[in-house]
Amino acid sequence: MRGGELRPLVLRGDAQRRGASHGRALASSIREYVEERVALACNGSWAGRGATRADILGLAEAMLPAHAAYSPELYAEMLALAEAAGISAAEAVIVGGFTDFVDAVRALGHAAPEEDDCTAVLVPPGRGGPWFAQTWDMHDTATPHVVLLDLQPEGQSDEPSALVFSTAGCLGQIGMNDRGLCVGINNLTAADGRVGVTWPFVVREVLRQDSLAAALACVLRAPLAGGHDFLLLDAQGRGYNVEAMPTHAAVTPLAGLPLAHTNHCLDRACQAREAPRSAEMVTSSLERLATAERLLADNMDHAGLEALLREPGAICRRSTPPFHVESSGAVICRPDTRELWAVWGIPADRPFQRFVVGRHD
Repeated sequence: MRGGELRPLVLRGDAQRRGASHGRALASSIREYVEERVALACNGSWAGRGATRADILGLAEAMLPAHAAYSPELYAEMLALAEAAGISAAEAVIVGGFTDFVDAVRALGHAAPEEDDCTAVLVPPGRGGPWFAQTWDMHDTATPHVVLLDLQPEGQSDEPSALVFSTAGCLGQIGMNDRGLCVGINNLTAADGRVGVTWPFVVREVLRQDSLAAALACVLRAPLAGGHDFLLLDAQGRGYNVEAMPTHAAVTPLAGLPLAHTNHCLDRACQAREAPRSAEMVTSSLERLATAERLLADNMDHAGLEALLREPGAICRRSTPPFHVESSGAVICRPDTRELWAVWGIPADRPFQRFVVGRHD
């Protein structure tokens, strides 16, 4: 949690109880984070022009039915979290699904946000894997809100347990369940944003599944509000990269070579749906992708992945004007052993901590 060390926040029970527990433990942090993200959605720092708070909250309110239809269980959890934290359901959509939400803001004419985040890789068994690893890059004010969630089913439930890297008020961002399913993400800047489901719902729905096929189906059936890239990997080293724009998705299976992805589309149909970005952001994404691919040229082990995520020239980012984006944390997953390593804050500055999904020492 805050302060440079991750201690898993254990969430037990049904959706309502998990949400309420999360809200009670982190209510102050959630409310602070809500105000930051609503302000960013409204003001000129991430928006080409301003939008009113009423416009922003009205758009988020319009997205609630899509979330309820996609996953009633997660929707109930989000409502319980919002009630416990003292925020509205619309604010819960924004605090959790900010980067998808601003794609919808852009497409519906309220603003033109500028965002860029995350470098992620998949490594197949033949190249030292199976491994999944990524940084989570975000506006620097997000870093204090990073948490690690330990999701445990209650009683006789057959739902998987999972470890989930996230932020206060967000249902889930990056994680692995006890079936060995991993999910990670890159933000994509979509011009075809719409009223729909934000990406944290998709991450958590993936982590409720038992198989890679079911996980992929969760991504492809989501009526996304904005653009996101989803990386999926199972315990056998099978995986997919999915560039998922609101109106088109491109699926690339993990084959014999490692796969890297940053914050621009590689599929031509997805490229046609990207919104314009600044030259600085385009250059950052291209440089991070090229650096990751260069570092993945050799077989990869845990030490090599830590070095990749800490690479100082492009991948491990420190906050600088005008965008103030930094690597707020990072995750490495080994799905065949159910091991997950995570770091709070800039990966070059702190050690990774090791956890095992489903084990509670």
